[in-house]
Amino acid sequence: MQIKQISVFLENSSGRLGEVTKVLADAGINIRALSIADTADFGILRLIVDKNDEAITALTKAGFTTRLSDVVAVEVVDNPGSLAKVMELFQKSKVNIEYLYASLEGKTGKAVIIFKLENLEQGLKIVTDNGLSVVEKF
Repeated sequence: MQIKQISVFLENSSGRLGEVTKVLADAGINIRALSIADTADFGILRLIVDKNDEAITALTKAGFTTRLSDVVAVEVVDNPGSLAKVMELFQKSKVNIEYLYASLEGKTGKAVIIFKLENLEQGLKIVTDNGLSVVEKF
């Protein structure tokens, strides 16, 4: 039960991130979580959105290079130590986490942690075997 993440490759120049958000807004796409990693020359914007196909179409039409990949989204209680418990499960099982980022669901008191895992199937098994909630859409 993984979800899809859109990666957008951006030149590291003024206004590029704003252009992406405008394209998505104009297409009626809601961003649910995001992360950006950058170097001196380029950045990778990672997004979880409510309408993947429409987002890819709009971004591609606007000239952005995109990639769709599978990630695992785990819902945890929004309090100290919740992330540490999940990290410990992966560490004990030797599941490599390539990167992660989070989104808070303020009304529910929960956080959603998005994991890019080296071994997605093993990571999903660990999460479900330990009674954690996997989010399919948020």
